[in-house]
Amino acid sequence: MNKRFWSFTLLLVALLAIAGCAKDTEQNSGAGGSKDSVVRIGVQGSGGLFGKAREEQWFEKEFAKHGVTVEWAEFQSGPPMTEAMASNRLDFAGLGNMPIIAAQAADISFKVISQTLEGKNNVAIIVPADSPAQSISDLKGKKVAVTKGSNAFNFLYRGLDAEGISASDVEVIQLQPDETQPAFESGSVDAWATWDPYITLNTLTGKAKILTDGEKLGILSPSFNIVRKEFADKNPDLVTLYLKVLNDALTWENEHKDEAIQRYADERGIPVDVIQGTFDRARQINIPASDAIIEEQQKTADFQYEQKIIRKKIEVKSVFDNQYIEKALQP
Repeated sequence: MNKRFWSFTLLLVALLAIAGCAKDTEQNSGAGGSKDSVVRIGVQGSGGLFGKAREEQWFEKEFAKHGVTVEWAEFQSGPPMTEAMASNRLDFAGLGNMPIIAAQAADISFKVISQTLEGKNNVAIIVPADSPAQSISDLKGKKVAVTKGSNAFNFLYRGLDAEGISASDVEVIQLQPDETQPAFESGSVDAWATWDPYITLNTLTGKAKILTDGEKLGILSPSFNIVRKEFADKNPDLVTLYLKVLNDALTWENEHKDEAIQRYADERGIPVDVIQGTFDRARQINIPASDAIIEEQQKTADFQYEQKIIRKKIEVKSVFDNQYIEKALQP
Protein backbone atom coordinates (compact mmCIF):
# COMPACT_ATOMS: atom_id res chain seq x y z
CA MET A 1 0.00 0.00 0.00
CA ASN A 2 2.88 2.31 0.93
CA LYS A 3 4.62 1.44 -2.36
CA ARG A 4 1.47 2.30 -4.34
CA PHE A 5 1.15 5.61 -2.48
CA TRP A 6 4.71 6.70 -3.35
CA SER A 7 4.28 5.59 -6.96
CA PHE A 8 1.14 7.69 -7.28
CA THR A 9 2.83 10.64 -5.58
CA LEU A 10 5.83 10.52 -7.93
CA LEU A 11 3.50 10.30 -10.93
CA LEU A 12 1.49 13.31 -9.73
CA VAL A 13 4.69 15.35 -9.20
CA ALA A 14 5.87 14.48 -12.71
CA LEU A 15 2.56 15.49 -14.26
CA LEU A 16 2.55 18.79 -12.37
CA ALA A 17 6.12 19.52 -13.48
CA ILE A 18 5.21 18.84 -17.11
CA ALA A 19 2.16 21.08 -16.84
CA GLY A 20 4.24 23.80 -15.19
CA CYS A 21 6.84 23.65 -17.96
CA ALA A 22 4.13 23.84 -20.59
CA LYS A 23 2.58 26.84 -18.87
CA ASP A 24 5.97 28.61 -18.61
CA THR A 25 6.67 27.88 -22.27
CA GLU A 26 3.28 29.27 -23.26
CA GLN A 27 3.76 32.41 -21.18
CA ASN A 28 7.30 33.06 -22.45
CA SER A 29 6.67 32.25 -26.07
CA GLY A 30 3.96 34.81 -26.79
CA ALA A 31 2.95 34.77 -30.45
CA GLY A 32 6.25 33.59 -31.84
CA GLY A 33 8.52 31.83 -29.32
CA SER A 34 11.01 33.01 -26.69
CA LYS A 35 12.02 36.63 -26.68
CA ASP A 36 15.09 37.80 -28.57
CA SER A 37 18.21 38.50 -26.49
CA VAL A 38 19.78 40.77 -29.12
CA VAL A 39 18.28 43.77 -30.91
CA ARG A 40 19.99 45.00 -34.09
CA ILE A 41 19.50 48.67 -34.92
CA GLY A 42 20.36 50.08 -38.34
CA VAL A 43 21.42 53.71 -38.86
CA GLN A 44 22.34 55.69 -41.96
CA GLY A 45 25.90 56.82 -41.41
CA SER A 46 27.56 57.57 -38.09
CA GLY A 47 27.07 60.50 -35.77
CA GLY A 48 23.96 62.63 -35.49
CA LEU A 49 21.27 61.90 -32.92
CA PHE A 50 22.00 58.18 -32.93
CA GLY A 51 25.69 58.97 -32.54
CA LYS A 52 24.86 60.81 -29.31
CA ALA A 53 22.60 57.94 -28.22
CA ARG A 54 25.36 55.40 -28.88
CA GLU A 55 27.91 57.48 -26.98
CA GLU A 56 25.61 57.78 -23.98
CA GLN A 57 24.44 54.16 -24.41
CA TRP A 58 20.81 55.21 -23.98
CA PHE A 59 19.48 52.22 -25.91
CA GLU A 60 21.96 49.79 -24.36
CA LYS A 61 21.03 50.80 -20.80
CA GLU A 62 17.27 50.51 -21.33
CA PHE A 63 17.39 47.25 -23.25
CA ALA A 64 19.79 45.73 -20.70
CA LYS A 65 17.00 46.05 -18.11
CA HIS A 66 15.18 43.43 -20.21
CA GLY A 67 18.24 41.21 -20.66
CA VAL A 68 18.71 42.37 -24.24
CA THR A 69 21.97 43.37 -25.94
CA VAL A 70 22.05 46.13 -28.58
CA GLU A 71 24.04 45.79 -31.79
CA TRP A 72 24.47 48.63 -34.32
CA ALA A 73 24.85 48.49 -38.10
CA GLU A 74 25.65 51.45 -40.37
CA PHE A 75 24.30 51.89 -43.90
CA GLN A 76 24.56 54.58 -46.58
CA SER A 77 20.93 54.44 -47.67
CA GLY A 78 17.60 52.69 -47.16
CA PRO A 79 17.61 49.81 -49.69
CA PRO A 80 20.54 47.92 -48.09
CA MET A 81 18.74 48.19 -44.76
CA THR A 82 15.63 46.43 -46.01
CA GLU A 83 17.85 43.78 -47.62
CA ALA A 84 19.47 43.18 -44.24
CA MET A 85 16.04 42.95 -42.65
CA ALA A 86 14.95 40.41 -45.27
CA SER A 87 17.83 38.14 -44.25
CA ASN A 88 17.04 38.57 -40.53
CA ARG A 89 20.23 40.59 -39.91
CA LEU A 90 18.43 43.77 -38.82
CA ASP A 91 15.49 44.51 -36.54
CA PHE A 92 14.99 48.30 -36.63
CA ALA A 93 15.65 50.87 -39.35
CA GLY A 94 14.75 54.44 -40.21
CA LEU A 95 14.37 55.13 -43.92
CA GLY A 96 12.47 56.97 -46.64
CA ASN A 97 9.18 56.21 -48.34
CA MET A 98 10.46 54.53 -51.50
CA PRO A 99 12.64 51.85 -49.90
CA ILE A 100 9.63 50.87 -47.81
CA ILE A 101 7.43 50.53 -50.89
CA ALA A 102 10.08 48.52 -52.72
CA ALA A 103 10.48 46.27 -49.69
CA GLN A 104 6.74 45.66 -49.42
CA ALA A 105 6.52 44.87 -53.13
CA ALA A 106 9.37 42.39 -52.65
CA ASP A 107 7.39 40.67 -49.85
CA ILE A 108 9.88 41.61 -47.14
CA SER A 109 8.11 41.19 -43.81
CA PHE A 110 8.12 44.38 -41.72
CA LYS A 111 5.90 46.93 -39.98
CA VAL A 112 5.96 50.73 -40.20
CA ILE A 113 5.88 51.84 -36.56
CA SER A 114 6.22 55.65 -36.73
CA GLN A 115 6.78 58.64 -39.01
CA THR A 116 10.14 60.40 -38.63
CA LEU A 117 10.11 63.18 -41.26
CA GLU A 118 7.27 65.35 -42.54
CA GLY A 119 8.49 65.07 -46.13
CA LYS A 120 8.10 68.58 -47.60
CA ASN A 121 11.69 69.79 -47.76
CA ASN A 122 13.92 66.83 -46.94
CA VAL A 123 14.27 65.71 -50.58
CA ALA A 124 15.19 67.92 -53.53
CA ILE A 125 16.89 68.12 -56.89
CA ILE A 126 19.99 70.29 -56.72
CA VAL A 127 22.15 71.67 -59.52
CA PRO A 128 25.54 73.46 -59.46
CA ALA A 129 25.29 77.03 -58.24
CA ASP A 130 26.22 78.38 -61.69
CA SER A 131 23.86 76.08 -63.58
CA PRO A 132 21.45 77.84 -65.98
CA ALA A 133 18.72 75.29 -65.14
CA GLN A 134 15.57 76.91 -63.74
CA SER A 135 13.10 74.02 -63.73
CA ILE A 136 12.86 70.27 -64.17
CA SER A 137 12.22 70.74 -67.88
CA ASP A 138 15.77 72.10 -68.17
CA LEU A 139 17.09 68.65 -67.24
CA LYS A 140 16.25 67.19 -70.64
CA GLY A 141 19.38 65.58 -72.08
CA LYS A 142 21.25 66.10 -68.78
CA LYS A 143 22.89 63.63 -66.42
CA VAL A 144 21.01 63.32 -63.13
CA ALA A 145 22.52 61.36 -60.24
CA VAL A 146 20.29 59.52 -57.78
CA THR A 147 20.49 56.54 -55.42
CA LYS A 148 18.34 53.76 -56.83
CA GLY A 149 15.44 52.77 -54.59
CA SER A 150 15.79 55.81 -52.31
CA ASN A 151 13.10 58.39 -51.54
CA ALA A 152 14.99 60.75 -53.86
CA PHE A 153 14.66 58.17 -56.63
CA ASN A 154 10.89 58.27 -56.25
CA PHE A 155 10.88 62.07 -56.04
CA LEU A 156 12.88 62.39 -59.26
CA TYR A 157 10.60 60.13 -61.28
CA ARG A 158 7.38 61.59 -59.86
CA GLY A 159 8.75 65.09 -60.47
CA LEU A 160 9.57 64.33 -64.10
CA ASP A 161 6.13 62.84 -64.60
CA ALA A 162 4.43 65.85 -62.98
CA GLU A 163 6.17 68.10 -65.51
CA GLY A 164 5.24 65.83 -68.43
CA ILE A 165 8.83 64.72 -69.00
CA SER A 166 9.67 61.12 -69.87
CA ALA A 167 12.41 59.50 -67.80
CA SER A 168 14.08 58.60 -71.09
CA ASP A 169 14.54 62.32 -71.76
CA VAL A 170 17.21 62.49 -69.03
CA GLU A 171 20.24 60.31 -68.36
CA VAL A 172 19.77 58.86 -64.89
CA ILE A 173 23.06 57.91 -63.21
CA GLN A 174 22.57 55.59 -60.24
CA LEU A 175 25.12 56.27 -57.49
CA GLN A 176 25.42 56.10 -53.71
CA PRO A 177 25.86 59.48 -51.93
CA ASP A 178 29.60 59.02 -51.31
CA GLU A 179 30.04 58.42 -55.04
CA THR A 180 27.78 61.28 -56.10
CA GLN A 181 29.41 64.05 -54.08
CA PRO A 182 32.73 64.03 -55.98
CA ALA A 183 30.90 63.49 -59.29
CA PHE A 184 28.67 66.48 -58.57
CA GLU A 185 31.59 68.72 -57.56
CA SER A 186 33.62 67.73 -60.65
CA GLY A 187 30.73 68.38 -63.03
CA SER A 188 30.46 64.74 -64.07
CA VAL A 189 26.71 64.99 -63.40
CA ASP A 190 24.46 67.98 -64.07
CA ALA A 191 21.99 67.49 -61.22
CA TRP A 192 21.54 65.43 -58.09
CA ALA A 193 18.26 64.15 -56.63
CA THR A 194 19.09 63.70 -52.97
CA TRP A 195 18.13 64.25 -49.34
CA ASP A 196 19.50 66.11 -46.34
CA PRO A 197 22.18 66.66 -45.16
CA TYR A 198 23.44 66.63 -48.76
CA ILE A 199 20.97 69.33 -49.85
CA THR A 200 21.98 71.77 -47.14
CA LEU A 201 25.65 70.82 -47.20
CA ASN A 202 25.91 71.73 -50.88
CA THR A 203 23.63 74.76 -50.94
CA LEU A 204 24.98 76.56 -47.87
CA THR A 205 28.57 75.99 -48.95
CA GLY A 206 27.80 77.58 -52.31
CA LYS A 207 28.29 74.44 -54.35
CA ALA A 208 24.65 74.09 -55.38
CA LYS A 209 21.20 75.60 -55.57
CA ILE A 210 17.83 73.92 -55.21
CA LEU A 211 16.08 73.35 -58.50
CA THR A 212 12.91 72.04 -56.86
CA ASP A 213 11.76 70.23 -53.73
CA GLY A 214 8.70 68.49 -52.34
CA GLU A 215 6.99 71.64 -51.18
CA LYS A 216 7.29 73.25 -54.63
CA LEU A 217 6.06 70.16 -56.48
CA GLY A 218 3.50 69.04 -53.91
CA ILE A 219 5.16 65.64 -53.65
CA LEU A 220 5.83 64.46 -50.09
CA SER A 221 8.80 62.27 -49.20
CA PRO A 222 8.15 61.26 -45.59
CA SER A 223 10.45 58.94 -43.69
CA PHE A 224 9.53 56.22 -41.23
CA ASN A 225 10.76 53.79 -38.60
CA ILE A 226 10.24 50.15 -39.45
CA VAL A 227 10.72 46.91 -37.55
CA ARG A 228 11.13 43.33 -38.71
CA LYS A 229 7.66 41.78 -38.35
CA GLU A 230 8.78 38.56 -36.72
CA PHE A 231 10.73 40.53 -34.12
CA ALA A 232 7.70 42.75 -33.43
CA ASP A 233 5.36 39.79 -33.08
CA LYS A 234 7.69 38.16 -30.55
CA ASN A 235 8.78 41.32 -28.75
CA PRO A 236 6.02 43.97 -28.81
CA ASP A 237 7.25 45.51 -25.56
CA LEU A 238 10.75 45.94 -27.03
CA VAL A 239 9.32 47.75 -30.06
CA THR A 240 7.58 50.20 -27.76
CA LEU A 241 10.78 50.53 -25.72
CA TYR A 242 12.78 51.37 -28.86
CA LEU A 243 10.38 54.21 -29.67
CA LYS A 244 10.39 55.45 -26.08
CA VAL A 245 14.20 55.68 -26.03
CA LEU A 246 14.11 57.48 -29.37
CA ASN A 247 11.59 59.95 -27.90
CA ASP A 248 13.96 60.55 -24.98
CA ALA A 249 16.81 61.17 -27.44
CA LEU A 250 14.69 63.69 -29.34
CA THR A 251 13.81 65.40 -26.05
CA TRP A 252 17.53 65.79 -25.34
CA GLU A 253 18.04 67.27 -28.81
CA ASN A 254 15.18 69.75 -28.39
CA GLU A 255 16.32 70.82 -24.92
CA HIS A 256 19.99 71.11 -25.94
CA LYS A 257 19.61 72.40 -29.49
CA ASP A 258 22.75 74.56 -29.55
CA GLU A 259 24.85 71.76 -28.09
CA ALA A 260 23.39 69.27 -30.54
CA ILE A 261 23.99 71.49 -33.57
CA GLN A 262 27.58 72.17 -32.51
CA ARG A 263 28.17 68.47 -31.92
CA TYR A 264 26.78 67.44 -35.30
CA ALA A 265 28.82 70.14 -37.04
CA ASP A 266 32.05 69.09 -35.33
CA GLU A 267 31.65 65.41 -36.11
CA ARG A 268 31.02 66.13 -39.79
CA GLY A 269 33.62 68.89 -40.03
CA ILE A 270 31.12 71.32 -41.55
CA PRO A 271 29.86 74.78 -40.53
CA VAL A 272 27.23 75.13 -37.82
CA ASP A 273 25.01 76.96 -40.34
CA VAL A 274 24.80 73.80 -42.42
CA ILE A 275 23.51 71.76 -39.51
CA GLN A 276 21.08 74.53 -38.64
CA GLY A 277 19.87 74.34 -42.23
CA THR A 278 19.22 70.61 -41.96
CA PHE A 279 17.23 71.24 -38.78
CA ASP A 280 15.12 73.80 -40.60
CA ARG A 281 14.52 71.58 -43.64
CA ALA A 282 14.22 68.16 -42.06
CA ARG A 283 13.71 68.15 -38.30
CA GLN A 284 13.25 64.61 -37.04
CA ILE A 285 9.94 63.66 -35.42
CA ASN A 286 8.51 60.44 -33.99
CA ILE A 287 4.74 60.35 -34.39
CA PRO A 288 1.96 58.05 -35.59
CA ALA A 289 1.45 58.01 -39.36
CA SER A 290 -1.76 59.87 -40.23
CA ASP A 291 -4.36 58.70 -42.74
CA ALA A 292 -3.21 61.52 -45.05
CA ILE A 293 0.39 60.31 -44.96
CA ILE A 294 -0.69 56.74 -45.64
CA GLU A 295 -2.76 57.99 -48.59
CA GLU A 296 0.29 59.84 -49.94
CA GLN A 297 2.32 56.66 -49.55
CA GLN A 298 -0.33 54.83 -51.59
CA LYS A 299 -0.04 57.44 -54.36
CA THR A 300 3.69 56.83 -54.48
CA ALA A 301 3.20 53.06 -54.59
CA ASP A 302 0.63 53.32 -57.37
CA PHE A 303 2.97 55.55 -59.39
CA GLN A 304 5.87 53.18 -58.94
CA TYR A 305 3.69 50.30 -60.13
CA GLU A 306 2.52 52.26 -63.19
CA GLN A 307 6.14 53.00 -64.04
CA LYS A 308 6.97 49.30 -63.56
CA ILE A 309 9.55 50.16 -60.94
CA ILE A 310 7.80 47.72 -58.60
CA ARG A 311 6.37 44.54 -60.04
CA LYS A 312 3.06 44.30 -58.25
CA LYS A 313 0.34 46.54 -56.91
CA ILE A 314 0.40 46.84 -53.13
CA GLU A 315 -1.89 48.12 -50.37
CA VAL A 316 0.45 50.17 -48.20
CA LYS A 317 -1.82 50.50 -45.19
CA SER A 318 -1.34 46.79 -44.48
CA VAL A 319 2.20 47.43 -43.18
CA PHE A 320 1.38 50.47 -41.02
CA ASP A 321 0.90 49.75 -37.32
CA ASN A 322 0.62 52.74 -34.97
CA GLN A 323 -0.01 50.74 -31.79
CA TYR A 324 3.64 50.87 -30.68
CA ILE A 325 4.17 54.61 -31.08
CA GLU A 326 0.82 55.34 -29.47
CA LYS A 327 1.92 53.33 -26.42
CA ALA A 328 5.35 54.95 -26.47
CA LEU A 329 3.80 58.43 -26.37
CA GLN A 330 1.64 57.67 -23.35
CA PRO A 331 2.84 59.44 -20.16
